[in-house]
Amino acid sequence: MADEEILVQDQYEAVLKTGDDNVISEFLNQQNISDVAELIEENEEREIDIFLHLSINRSLALFKILDHPTQKRIIKDLPPNKSAELLNKMEPDDRTSFFEDLPNEVVRELVKTLVPEERKITLSLLGYPENSVGRLMTPDYVYVYEDNTVAEVLNIIRGVGKNTETIDVVYVINKHGELLDDLRIREFILATPETKVSDMMDGRFIELHVNDDQETANEVFKMNNRVALPVVDDYNVLLGIVTIDDVLWIAGEEFSEDIQKIGGAEALDQPYLETPFFHLVKKRVGWLTILFFGEMLTATAMAFFNDEMSKVIILTNFIPLIISTGGNSGTQASTLIIQAMALGEVKLTDWWRVMRREILSGLMLGVMLGCIGFLRITVWSFAMHHGVGKDIYGPHWALLALTVWFSLIGVVLWGSLIGSMLPLLLKRLGADPASSSAPFVATLVDVTGLIIFFNVALLILKGTLL
Repeated sequence: MADEEILVQDQYEAVLKTGDDNVISEFLNQQNISDVAELIEENEEREIDIFLHLSINRSLALFKILDHPTQKRIIKDLPPNKSAELLNKMEPDDRTSFFEDLPNEVVRELVKTLVPEERKITLSLLGYPENSVGRLMTPDYVYVYEDNTVAEVLNIIRGVGKNTETIDVVYVINKHGELLDDLRIREFILATPETKVSDMMDGRFIELHVNDDQETANEVFKMNNRVALPVVDDYNVLLGIVTIDDVLWIAGEEFSEDIQKIGGAEALDQPYLETPFFHLVKKRVGWLTILFFGEMLTATAMAFFNDEMSKVIILTNFIPLIISTGGNSGTQASTLIIQAMALGEVKLTDWWRVMRREILSGLMLGVMLGCIGFLRITVWSFAMHHGVGKDIYGPHWALLALTVWFSLIGVVLWGSLIGSMLPLLLKRLGADPASSSAPFVATLVDVTGLIIFFNVALLILKGTLL
């Protein structure tokens, strides 16, 4: 793949040397769009020249796959007539997606360059809530009426199909614009010309509501084999359609945001290397500050047990083991549940099933890790009693081993419960489950893990070491 990119770059350099605009345009229009995108990435100073040598349809295809900072730069630097042509030719949903991340004053200026019809469509789409299906939909689709014949439908498709995003599905409406059914184009192709649309309808269709969350659209597409879905309002009036390519694009953005949040940072609005330095710091400092204050509680918990630690210094050796194990179990559980929720495998109503599974798995994992800790102390003590190494655990090593064993069972069980329940709780409160990031869960379990450890130590070692 890298060799192909180098080859296209070399060919482009050779074509540039001819100085012939027609030759340059012909070369660029014959390349794969992904290769032209690579050319822009390698030749940022020539990106405007590349756009000016592409046909309008190729420019549109290229613009759609570029990252947002590059799109903004190109629209800003293109000649006004060329940028206006590009924006007017864009699909309404793609144009809305581009506009919604721009400052309001910039959007106002760009909207002025649109022709009246496109301006009306864009302002309508921008009126829907952010992250709603209304922001994704396009009003360009093929619709027919139930009293049309197949012959009439095919004529309609020939007349308007070239201006729609997809003709795979044809939508049936009544005179009030209400959605009655959706039919695949193959059904019209296979039917006789005189067949009425009403005779082909079965009323089995799936629709999205204009105010649905975009994640809802993603779930519906995953559960149904569709390339496009209709979007309706509260009165079942057909407003537009959402196509699978837009949903896949949004799914990719949602995945990136969730990964960044799980890591303990706010989601970035731009690619990492394009994000301004101070903006990057701002995105990270909030969670780091919260986690720092959380870890201060760990220090407070340790200070509360200073007397016990002064009596049994050996307990401090196990603090990193205990809190890291609890944090790791919590991180595992939260990551699994967040992913399961994103995939639609776990819903809020499943909380008891999740809790039950985590109690059982937490107990089993805790027992397994506790056995390892117990064996570690036991084997070491036996070796020391036979003259191998220094005796660091003392005569009460068995009680110490039991303390570590039961503590590990407790912190792993607690970490699993916290890690699994916190995403569901945040979802119930209307927050983003990804915000129960791994560092947040780990910090919370650190504090409680110490409390569990020292209370188990007080219970088992009382009257001997304590």
